Amino acid sequence: MSSRGKIQRGRGNAVRIQEVRAVVWRYYRAKGRKLPWRVTHNPYRIFVSEIMLQQTQVERVLKKYPQFLRAFPSWESLARAPLAKVLAVWQGMGYNRRALALRASARRVLDEYGGKLPRDYDALRSLPGVGPATAGALSAFIFQLPVPFLETNIRRALLYFFFRRTRNKVGERELLECAAAVLDRKNPREWHYALMDYGAMLRKETPSLNRKSEYYRRQAPFRGSLRELRGKIIARVLRGAASAAQLQKETGRTREDVARALVALLREGLITKKGGYYFPPEGN
Repeated sequence: MSSRGKIQRGRGNAVRIQEVRAVVWRYYRAKGRKLPWRVTHNPYRIFVSEIMLQQTQVERVLKKYPQFLRAFPSWESLARAPLAKVLAVWQGMGYNRRALALRASARRVLDEYGGKLPRDYDALRSLPGVGPATAGALSAFIFQLPVPFLETNIRRALLYFFFRRTRNKVGERELLECAAAVLDRKNPREWHYALMDYGAMLRKETPSLNRKSEYYRRQAPFRGSLRELRGKIIARVLRGAASAAQLQKETGRTREDVARALVALLREGLITKKGGYYFPPEGN
């Protein structure tokens, strides 16, 4: 490893990599998290968990995950479900576009892949709602493929091991190089679980680590945000039709904010409009 923290070839770096792996594996064996999506090899169940975990804390997913699987236990049941029902079950998770993407992916898996999730990385990336991190996670957790990827906790762990005493604004490419170097290629599934758990532990002990990443952005407050308003509107129209004036009154937001949220929700297909009223999405 150079003074900048970047991994280079050499015996010393090989020793360092082995040390990192040993620390991570030791922590995981002692304190690894027992999570329901880690004890299954069912591609559908793992896929659902990975979409749910995007930008959402594990504690919230633990509550919704079993409920969602009871309602939609398979690719087919999710693909055939009315979008309004999917959104209703999804309530409480936030980022409702993920529910739409989940159902769209289920339809693609059925229609294009015969009900079997594709193994190819590029095919995974083509599914709605699947970015590089999710595609990498699916490759590791479902197919046991040694594909390095970055997510919040993995990024934090790598910053800790390789950059905590050097500089800020560490790029994603450098972190991916580190991820590839330390990856245990014999067991990528468990290795990524272990690295995630180590990063989750570091969040409590060294909460500012991710600020060293070029990727870091301070998240805007949820309260009073357009995202909060969108969620309230969807929850309201799932209970019954409402006009813009009703939505403004019930949410306590400005007419301009409500109008912006309604335009976006209509464009994304998360609500429909008839006359002057807004409804849940129609049909299948």
